Amino acid sequence: MSGAVEARLAELGLTLPQVAAPLAAYQPAVRTGSHVYTAGQLPMVEGTLAVTGKVGAEVTAEEAKDLARVCALNALAAVKSVVGDLDRVARVVKVVGFVASASDFTGQPRVLNGASELLGEVFGEKGVHARSAVGVAVLPLDAPVEVELLVELTAD
Repeated sequence: MSGAVEARLAELGLTLPQVAAPLAAYQPAVRTGSHVYTAGQLPMVEGTLAVTGKVGAEVTAEEAKDLARVCALNALAAVKSVVGDLDRVARVVKVVGFVASASDFTGQPRVLNGASELLGEVFGEKGVHARSAVGVAVLPLDAPVEVELLVELTAD
């Protein structure tokens, strides 16, 4: 099933990927009531981590911003996997992003703009959200960035 949101993704030259397989004992997304919480999504492309390393060292802030965009796209795929149609998203409520950072890197908010800007491009006003951008020492698989979403759904 696809609708206006996936048509908008296509206009942007994007397609939803397959949902990334969990790396441990969890689900990619869980629905409770009118909300969907995604697990942290890494910048996986066709089942492979696109880039590894710390932002501000092996990975530039611009590269990491693009990777945050990939993470957000993967998170949308996870949302779709539990609701069937992204047109059911009433709004993006919150984005939480983690950036594996070199010790002197302080540009986490700019990196997470990659995810936030994609959600705005796709959902318009419904994509405006609260956000946390957190610098961390290391992420799973040595990923540079990880993004999770909380979305609210329209009534059934």
